[in-house]
Amino acid sequence: LQGKCYDMEYAIGAVKEIEAADQSLKNVQEALKNAIFLKQQLKYVESRRPKKDSNSSVYKRLSAHITLDLPDLDISGVVRETTNRVEQAFMSSHARNSSSASGSGGSGAAPELQRSYTTLH
Repeated sequence: LQGKCYDMEYAIGAVKEIEAADQSLKNVQEALKNAIFLKQQLKYVESRRPKKDSNSSVYKRLSAHITLDLPDLDISGVVRETTNRVEQAFMSSHARNSSSASGSGGSGAAPELQRSYTTLH
């Protein structure tokens, strides 16, 4: 019986706290009503405005007719330099590997690399 009385008092306290929050909840409800009303007004005003034609943009009209001519870039020097660096890195790596393999008693001749001289046109 004592537990039931405690539960009843706890429930009554919760109801009283909810009643005390009544004014705050009414304020929130009023703010929501105002927000909905203002959103409806904004939507109405925007629907009454004449819509601008999105295709009438000067930028869109001009950019459809502008062409871009890219200059011919001579990148053969850059390609040649990059090729040299890659070959040097490969050769130094290969030299390290072959020296460690010969030091460990491994036998086998590595294929000889030939340098190709190509140019881009």
